[in-house]
Amino acid sequence: MEAGPVESLSVVYQSQDFLVVNKHWDLRIDSRMWRETPTLQKQLRLRFPELADPDTYYGFRFCHQLDFSTSGALCVALNKAAAGSAYKCFKERRVTKAYLALVRGHVQESRMTINYAIGRNSTEGRAHTMCIEGTQGCENPKPSVTELVVLEHGLYAGDPVSKVLLQPLTGRTHQLRVHCSALSHPVVGDLTYGQASGREDQPFRMMLHAFYLRIPTHTECVEACTPDPFVPTLDACWSPHTLVRSLDQLVQVLRAAPDPEPAEGSPGPCSTPTPSTRPPETEAQRASCLQWLSEWTLEPDN
Repeated sequence: MEAGPVESLSVVYQSQDFLVVNKHWDLRIDSRMWRETPTLQKQLRLRFPELADPDTYYGFRFCHQLDFSTSGALCVALNKAAAGSAYKCFKERRVTKAYLALVRGHVQESRMTINYAIGRNSTEGRAHTMCIEGTQGCENPKPSVTELVVLEHGLYAGDPVSKVLLQPLTGRTHQLRVHCSALSHPVVGDLTYGQASGREDQPFRMMLHAFYLRIPTHTECVEACTPDPFVPTLDACWSPHTLVRSLDQLVQVLRAAPDPEPAEGSPGPCSTPTPSTRPPETEAQRASCLQWLSEWTLEPDN
């Protein structure tokens, strides 16, 4: 199978200021390559030529990133002010993201918090990859936290596999892929942090999908839920046999969860105002937060 043609673009949310598209797997967001190659930017230009911004290099302002191999929800700001408000939400850690993945093996714990610091790999031949703290060649590891919930157990091409929901609580490069690999449950089809099984040879894609996205900007709540791509009707190699947790129930939990309050203290459009019971922030806490924000970058967490 190949990535979708330039003509195909699935939009799951649209307003005056934002678009959320369901990015195809194996599709670049943009490209400066000399040869012609399909990109999300070209899909957007073809579908929405009137929305392209001449003040930007690519015509559209992408609020965050997804890896080439990862599919799913990607938010596009349609003007500079909207891009700024979305960036503020990302920087203040107010964005909710949830991914679906098929990972190798049957994950035994139904829910877990993965807490491995992640740094860049300086090992020869692995310069563009990440690794967890304590492994050889791991440079400048930073705190990284992912919540994992098991949805189903089953088989993929005859090998044991689990379907999981992943929530990155930090935004490190390749975070979800590195964390799953560190658990010895690499993402199916991830040939960087895992490997193909002898029986399967090589799957047609990496089984990681940005499923849910909520960005509570000060003017609107950008919220989108994409279709689940990991169902037997779409991939005959995937055969689930044990339901552990209902995805529909988890979506309800995600939608009902309150958003962290914005820095200025006023509730955002996604949240119901609630009285604050937290003690005032100390100078040490504030300094720690500012240090964290200074190191934070908009990197793909998958």
